[in-house]
Amino acid sequence: MAPKLQQTKEAKAAAAASNSKGKKKKWSKGKMKEKVNNAVLFDKAAYDKLLAEVPKYKMITPSVLADRLRINGSLARAAIVDLASQGVIRVVSRSGHQQIYTRSTNVD
Repeated sequence: MAPKLQQTKEAKAAAAASNSKGKKKKWSKGKMKEKVNNAVLFDKAAYDKLLAEVPKYKMITPSVLADRLRINGSLARAAIVDLASQGVIRVVSRSGHQQIYTRSTNVD
């Protein structure tokens, strides 16, 4: 075997500075939740769906309405109050944190 060529001090320093292990690990930004674009006012289609389908749901909460009708939470709460005043839904449990309603049946 031929003898190895000796590197100069500058060459050794450059090799050490370039770091033979590769690039530094880059951290991921984490998983981002997809932002939903919920409506803040009712359009005609969403309001018709509210009047037609929501009184048939077994469990009616603001989060259920926000998810199914793509409306924001404050609009869902206002819609629930409106439906309850019309008498098409009735209260099951109501607290400051969660309001649960159900379809209105003739058994009260």
